[in-house]
Amino acid sequence: MSPKTSESVGASGGKVPGEGLLTPVRVTVALLAVLALIFVFENTRSTKIRLLVPEVTMPLWMALLATGLIGALCGAYAMRRRR
Repeated sequence: MSPKTSESVGASGGKVPGEGLLTPVRVTVALLAVLALIFVFENTRSTKIRLLVPEVTMPLWMALLATGLIGALCGAYAMRRRR
């Protein structure tokens, strides 16, 4: 192989560990997502939520899930605009 090759190769001829499917960052993100979902679905009681003027009663898990999805979409949009 020439030194100009952009692919990292280990001593055994395979790719360098850490560049595969399970990187530490991906494992951490997956773990945080699972913990967030456990938190959301453990809070199942109904609660009153007021958004500006109307007041609605809905399960707390639905409000938490909606808030998390809105946050994820905003974060994805912000990261996309950086590139």
